[in-house]
Amino acid sequence: MNLITLAIETSCDETSVAVLEDGRKVLSNIIASQINLHKKFGGVVPEVASRKHIEKIDIVIQEALDEANVNFEDIDIIGTTYGPGLVGALLVGLSSAKALAYSLEKPLVGVNHIEGHISANYIADLELKPPFLCLVVSGGHTHLAYVEDYGQYELLGKTRDDAAGEAFDKVARAMGLGYPGGPIIDKLAALGDYTAIDFPRAYLEAGSFDFSFSGLKSAVLNYLNTNKQKGIEINIENVAASFQKAVVDVLVDKTIKAAELKKVSTIALAGGVASNDGLRKQMEERCIKEGYKLIYPSKILCTDNAAMIGCAAYYNYLNGKISDLDLNGVPNLKLGE
Repeated sequence: MNLITLAIETSCDETSVAVLEDGRKVLSNIIASQINLHKKFGGVVPEVASRKHIEKIDIVIQEALDEANVNFEDIDIIGTTYGPGLVGALLVGLSSAKALAYSLEKPLVGVNHIEGHISANYIADLELKPPFLCLVVSGGHTHLAYVEDYGQYELLGKTRDDAAGEAFDKVARAMGLGYPGGPIIDKLAALGDYTAIDFPRAYLEAGSFDFSFSGLKSAVLNYLNTNKQKGIEINIENVAASFQKAVVDVLVDKTIKAAELKKVSTIALAGGVASNDGLRKQMEERCIKEGYKLIYPSKILCTDNAAMIGCAAYYNYLNGKISDLDLNGVPNLKLGE
């Protein structure tokens, strides 16, 4: 069929444009990151992110076309993230996609950002087909989703407060480690003793697949403050290892239980925290022990990127999910909406 998709992703602080052939073959995936800009603020500043997207979007679109060796006339589908995310940031990519769809007279396909993360696994494993279970873990989201078919999801559980990535960033900030906190804690955890501190694990009520990391975050902050007040030296490697183990234990245990419930043979990881080595290693060990196939994208495809959006847009298009040109940004968009 050789359908060519141009996809745009601007939900947070990465301006990304990708070109894909038939949904899974990535011809280009350009990512202009703003991480260094936001580091000095300790997190993403929405207004700054939006302005940077405006500056970068046209340049990144042209780079993606050039690297893929295609021009606008070759494009069949325009895919774009329309939520969830920072509303100002979303509107930059969405406006560009709508302008392209209108001027080129090509179909516009809106994509849920979380669905995009899940779809990154179709690029990682070209043989992957639904049904499978996917754990989506990022700065803003912690979801357990049963992927019934392409574009069809059953949300089994989600975070009730802090997402896993959010907890990593807040703990890292309290430890003075900088932003983004996840990769730094992951590196320190590899050097520490995860049995050194017994931080709590919130499994919630029996049978629940929801997550809660707010209590764990508070426990770490209390530990740091108490030791600081008493003048006790803090081993940051041990704190990082013990904190990360508490997060990963809950993520892995609930994912395995959900896989048992849905009787799937494949488990997938997605989202920024899916690049965490501690999570990958422990999930791999459990999947081998329990007899599940584990899939996760390359680390670049775990971060926000347009290739995953292009893959999701392709399958939405095949399922007849074409958006009108009045499509708006939905900052709190839920999976399946």
